[in-house]
Amino acid sequence: MKKKILVVDDQQANIFIITERLKKVGYDVITAEDGKTAIDIAINEIPDLILLDVMMPKMSGFDVLQFLVAHEKTKDIPIILLTALTDFEDVKKGFELGAFDYVKKPFNREELLARIRSALRFSETNKLLLENEKMKLFQAFVVTANHEIQQPLTMINLSTAALRRKFTENGLIEDEFVSKRIDFIEKAAAHLIEIVEKLNRVKRPVFTEYLNNLEMINIDSPEKPQNE
Repeated sequence: MKKKILVVDDQQANIFIITERLKKVGYDVITAEDGKTAIDIAINEIPDLILLDVMMPKMSGFDVLQFLVAHEKTKDIPIILLTALTDFEDVKKGFELGAFDYVKKPFNREELLARIRSALRFSETNKLLLENEKMKLFQAFVVTANHEIQQPLTMINLSTAALRRKFTENGLIEDEFVSKRIDFIEKAAAHLIEIVEKLNRVKRPVFTEYLNNLEMINIDSPEKPQNE
């Protein structure tokens, strides 16, 4: 699958040169000529990497960088700053704001491509590490659920069955209130067992948005192929 790179520069000539070079080596390229457009595209398209010019009017590359690094959807996208600035404080500022790398203008074609490949490799490695951490946490949760939930559920089921037998012997099971409450407890316990069983069947969890930037595991979703 082709990697998607967002090129941001207020000079059309620079965009043209970079775009041609990237397309020749097999990258998909999307472009923006100002900071606001770059932010909108980054949030909507989620590119694999961003090449960001620093010196732009209205909204500088530093401003764009700071916004994207802080945004939940774009915070993990590696950003390479393209700049003619050579002052140490400017370079330091970019790294402190979260830039992955710097390429100074005018840039060498091979150097630019090498920096891009390095950033993409880092991003892929980071994604794999995060995925592995998610899997470890999920597996630990399933083990905990089985260990901590199954025992009290078993006790609930045994107690409910004992109550049903006792009330039947005493003729109380015909009481609608008692009967409905026992049915409710049994159905709730059965539902909890079903949830634990679904968690046990999940091999690769599918995470879906819940609320307030939190995710939940969709236990009713079939396992997705790893290459999707």
